[in-house]
Amino acid sequence: MEKLKNTYLGAIVIFLYAPILVLIAQSFKASRYRGQWTGFTFQWYESLMESEKIMEAFSNTLTIGVTSALLATFLALVTALGLRQMGHRGRMLFRGLANVPLLNADIVTGISLMLLFLGLGLRLGYDTILLAHIVISLPYAMLCILPQVLSMDDVCYEAARDLGAGPVLAFRKVILPELLPAIMAAFLLCFAMSADDFIVTYFTKGLGIETLTTEIYAELKLGVHPEMYALSALFFCGVLVFAALLMLNYKVIHRYRKVGRREAAV
Repeated sequence: MEKLKNTYLGAIVIFLYAPILVLIAQSFKASRYRGQWTGFTFQWYESLMESEKIMEAFSNTLTIGVTSALLATFLALVTALGLRQMGHRGRMLFRGLANVPLLNADIVTGISLMLLFLGLGLRLGYDTILLAHIVISLPYAMLCILPQVLSMDDVCYEAARDLGAGPVLAFRKVILPELLPAIMAAFLLCFAMSADDFIVTYFTKGLGIETLTTEIYAELKLGVHPEMYALSALFFCGVLVFAALLMLNYKVIHRYRKVGRREAAV
């Protein structure tokens, strides 16, 4: 029975990752055409780095992702702290409303934001993409931070205030360190959501600006080039890095909670 389980698990892993491994292998193939292996090369990665369009799209993806993740995480933190002071009914109602965008189709969100920006007289471009990414990332940041905020104990904060610390100092020394793992998880998740988004970006980007996802789509309409294999391989490696960071952040949270329980027991 154990061998059957391991075989089934191995088959699932192969089914999920075999196409990606083929893609990575194609990015190192010397020939421009798919099919027989003709040699190993870094040519397509070099061509990728020399492409101004790709580098500009990467720069847009990076700056929009970091900025939207920072702002969404900050807004989620402020909102979570405010919800902690609300009554139970009001908190449940707001949490339900905040979870609706998680269930909403991306194409509906993208079209709605596009119509909203145009109705407000905004020109579609970098700023509208940034605002749209904050909107789609905020519910995920709330999902990371709110449970940690609601489970906090006020004892340490009140003790710091009794010992003479002001509200800002007490928050920075007591509350912020306790919430730091959740804040880091929210930031990483929001950045990953921003970098991976295509549909909302496509409807809110306008002309003259591209992110990696929209640039890949535009290039694929002209045909599949080996540079796209290289770009997709690098994109996948970036996802692996963020997954590793999230796992590390989870271990930090788990270790922090264990230390907190020991101190509470003492």
